[in-house]
Amino acid sequence: MFEKRDEKLIEQALSGNKKAWLALIKRYEKSIYHYGIRMTGNSHDAADLMQDIFISVFRSLGNYRKEGSFKSWLFRVAHYRCIEFYRRKRPEQGMDDVPEPVCENNGPEADVLSDRASASLIRAMQKLPLTQKAIVELKFFGQFTFDEIAQQLGLSANTVKSRLYSALSKLKLDLEVENA
Repeated sequence: MFEKRDEKLIEQALSGNKKAWLALIKRYEKSIYHYGIRMTGNSHDAADLMQDIFISVFRSLGNYRKEGSFKSWLFRVAHYRCIEFYRRKRPEQGMDDVPEPVCENNGPEADVLSDRASASLIRAMQKLPLTQKAIVELKFFGQFTFDEIAQQLGLSANTVKSRLYSALSKLKLDLEVENA
C-alpha cells in the first residue's frame, strides 16, 4: 500500500535483501533509461549506460551518506558513468563532438520519442557539449534545483545557470532551424 522510502530500501539492500534492491531498481529504472536515451541518443547505448549505472550504484551503495536525496546521489553517479561511457565508447572523439543520433521510432524507447518534437529535441540535445546536455537533462527531465545540480556536477550554482541558459539558446536555435 505505501511505498517504502528509499533509505529503508537501501538499508535492507545493504543487509542482503534482494527484493529491496530490485524495488530500488524498479523505482528508478525508467528515469535512468530515459536519461540514457537523452544523453546517448539511442536505445542500445542507453541500455548499456543504464546497466553500468546500476552496477556502479550497487557496488557503492554502502558509500551513500544520506547527505541529499538518493535520487540526487543516483543521478550524480549516472553523470559520472555517462562521462566514462563517452570516454570508452568514443575515444577518438572529444566528449563535445558527439555525432547526431539515429532516432529509432520503434523499440523500448518509443514512448520517449513518441512524437516529432521529442525526436527533434533529442537530436538538438546531441549537438550540445556533454556538460550542457547534462545540465539540461538534470534541470528539465530530472527536475533538480540549480543547487542540487551544482552539487552533483561539482560546479557553482551560477555556473550551472549560465551553462543552462547557453544550452537553451543553442537548443532554441537548432529547433527553430529544424522546424523552419
